[in-house]
Amino acid sequence: MSCSFLWLKDDFRTSNNQAIKALIEDENKKKCAIYIYEEDAYFLCESQKWWLAKSLEIFKKKLENLKISLDVVHDNTRKSIKKLIITNSVNRIYWNKSCNKNENVIEEDVKKILADNNIFYKEFEANLLNPVEKIKKDDGTPFKVFTHYWKKAEQIYLKNNYKYNDKISKNYNQNLKKDKNIEAIYPRKNWYKKFEKYWEPSEENAEKILNNFIKNSIENYAINRDIPSIEGTSKLSPYLKFGQISVHQIMQKCLEIKNKKIGYRKYINEIGWREFCHSLLHNFPEMETNNLRKDFDNFKWNKNEKFLLKWKKGLTGYPIVDAGMRELYETGWMHNRVRMIVASFLVKHLRIHWLEGEKHFRNSLLDFNIANNVAGWQWVAGTGADAAPYFRIFNPILQGKKFDSNGDYVKKWCPELKNIPNEFLHKPWEMPEEVQKEKNIIIGKTYPLPIVKHEEARNSALRAFQELKK
Repeated sequence: MSCSFLWLKDDFRTSNNQAIKALIEDENKKKCAIYIYEEDAYFLCESQKWWLAKSLEIFKKKLENLKISLDVVHDNTRKSIKKLIITNSVNRIYWNKSCNKNENVIEEDVKKILADNNIFYKEFEANLLNPVEKIKKDDGTPFKVFTHYWKKAEQIYLKNNYKYNDKISKNYNQNLKKDKNIEAIYPRKNWYKKFEKYWEPSEENAEKILNNFIKNSIENYAINRDIPSIEGTSKLSPYLKFGQISVHQIMQKCLEIKNKKIGYRKYINEIGWREFCHSLLHNFPEMETNNLRKDFDNFKWNKNEKFLLKWKKGLTGYPIVDAGMRELYETGWMHNRVRMIVASFLVKHLRIHWLEGEKHFRNSLLDFNIANNVAGWQWVAGTGADAAPYFRIFNPILQGKKFDSNGDYVKKWCPELKNIPNEFLHKPWEMPEEVQKEKNIIIGKTYPLPIVKHEEARNSALRAFQELKK
């Protein structure tokens, strides 16, 4: 019996999933899905292995309910597709196109394999508002300035009047047997189990979060998004990365808001930033490992494994930085404002290359995607497109005072500081010894001294930047 296939990638949803819709409407009675896990693709992405495996477990049940069997294989994609053709009576294959250039190369190879074997295939645009190659300046060159890019991209999207289809299925069988190939994806050590306290990687939960955000939070998003102690952001980024929700669904839900205030505009701009990052990496693939601004190729970065490790562990002596790094380790996520603070501290106070930070975030973030991660780090480091200038150096003391004035965020993630008086909250090293003893906080023992002094580090960074300009 001939069979039609879904080549499943990071699109773990039934809503707004054109590939699944095409498979269901296909005339073949036998419908199957294949997910190809290439371990190299998740090299240095340990946290995401948990989200992926959990997503596959949940989604396999949903597909089974739609009478679509899912086979998870561990192999090279090209080899797997060839083997699929040999061992199955493959009639048609559908998939949603990736928005990453490296994966697009694989997709083109798969198309050739299918064409050589006279197998019908169809791919759908699914992961960006607009096809990544479509948004260019009038002269045909790619944008390097976000505001100009997003003005054109948003106009094109709204002109196309995109509408997403409704859900195909809600209920699914909860009692399928465990899949050893899915189990093998989980990280080998059990540290990831703590993520289950914070996340449920399902399509239903993503929609619930989006609806709650639109109803209760988007109006005040412009202000609350900078305060890490409150739920001021949507926290949809991991769901978006793994396709439990599509960017079209988010955009359409926002467009339904009748009274569109500044919170709406700020949030929409964040969607635009995601699109811009993918455009940058598509047009300048070299920026994955190299400075986009070549004048930074001679910048004097430091190599300091001791400081890098203290940064990773949240032991820098600067509470807002340490709180962010500990939140990341515990939950696989970090508040956006704090991401900028900890990144600035690494590349400017410690003058450690942005690639070290990019690599650590890649390994730790559940919402990691290469375009956003690279563009974000290069933005902070001043080496990327439309980037913050290198001489803009966040003061971690003032950032803490401004965005965590009562210390709710710091005290949550650095509990050894829970009794600290407010006046010393973001500079605990200034606390007198008698107060330290009274509050049972001994700086240098129960909480570390600063690994660098702010003013000295700032001045050193500015000198290095001046040397670069000579």
